[in-house]
Amino acid sequence: MKIAAAQISCSLDNPDANLLKVRDFSAQAKQSGVELIVFPEMIDTGYSMPAIQAHAASWDNGFVPGLQEVARELSIAIVSGVSERDGAFIYNSQVVIDQRGKIITKYRKTHLFGVPPIEEDKVFSSGNRFTSFGFGDLRFGLSICYDLRFPEMYRKLVTEQGVDVLVVSSAWPFPRVEHFRTLALARAIENQSYVIAANRVDKDDGISFCGSSAIIDPGGGIIASASQDREELIEAELSEDVLNSVRSRMKVFAHRRKDLYE
Repeated sequence: MKIAAAQISCSLDNPDANLLKVRDFSAQAKQSGVELIVFPEMIDTGYSMPAIQAHAASWDNGFVPGLQEVARELSIAIVSGVSERDGAFIYNSQVVIDQRGKIITKYRKTHLFGVPPIEEDKVFSSGNRFTSFGFGDLRFGLSICYDLRFPEMYRKLVTEQGVDVLVVSSAWPFPRVEHFRTLALARAIENQSYVIAANRVDKDDGISFCGSSAIIDPGGGIIASASQDREELIEAELSEDVLNSVRSRMKVFAHRRKDLYE
């Protein structure tokens, strides 16, 4: 299975311009034979709390139906970070759309970044469950940015939901670029799983994003990576045979001491 991660910048307060960029990157990926493409966090509004409060929309109209149209027209599956307004609540979400343009699942960010000056917890409500979905012969687990700092989440996705591929949509800032790289690599190694990490570049409201998007194999090998400061599309083949080989050589999950973890 060929997949891609799109490392992009966004236009604040301009979902229409951002949707055009999604279309361009998705078309480029489709031409390369990609079946599923992953986009960063909050690509509809840009990563700015005021912009999100002003433009977050329900998925009945606007950006998400536009994503569905792109997926349907190009026959490509899309995973994207987007805002989600549900009544009086706003969520930092990921939407998963299949090649027919159908929404097959979503994830609402469970770990909100409550650190000044960003303070997501003052804008978003948190999700309360972890989410995965099947695609081809593999199972994909969803996560967003700050979630990377909580290894328990990824272990539960793998051991309880049978996940093979850990997907991260992020808007990770420059001061902690080494944290992003190290945590993504650790999540792959400790869970013997693929990691697809799609991060932002450029700047929103004074926050500079560090790029460094990556696709990592279950043994911790970086099979595709992006720069820190340019828009790029990175691609890789995911192999069930590689996954099974890594997991059979060192049977980490069978050696867990669950009696000591509770």
